[in-house]
Amino acid sequence: MSWDETATSALLTAPGGKLVPEQVTGDESQQSMVVRYECRGAQVVEASGDYDMHSVGPLADALKTATETHPKVVLDASGVTFADSTFLNLVILTHQTGKLRVAAPSERVRRLCAITGVDDVLQIWETVDDAIAS
Repeated sequence: MSWDETATSALLTAPGGKLVPEQVTGDESQQSMVVRYECRGAQVVEASGDYDMHSVGPLADALKTATETHPKVVLDASGVTFADSTFLNLVILTHQTGKLRVAAPSERVRRLCAITGVDDVLQIWETVDDAIAS
């Protein structure tokens, strides 16, 4: 067994031999988390935490999967505590699929969209329910 296999096995095993659950999406160093679920025919991608070039990967993957599998995608941005141009670029590119609605953006996301003028381009809804119903 190579060092990588040994180290991975040791890191994923808690004392007593029990497996530690693997975090599927998110970047612990940036404290970001992505949850994806279906609701009334729409795919909802719930983003929370900080998003920049180092932490946007899991969100990009979730949005890509959602747009490939559902006609309507809702980004719940209520939990986003930091977003930079990388996040904004991802949202714009996803919007170009014609499927994205941004719901309940946090104050930071609202400000970023207002400063850049993107709020005139995106479909932004006050709640996830409103976005799903649209």
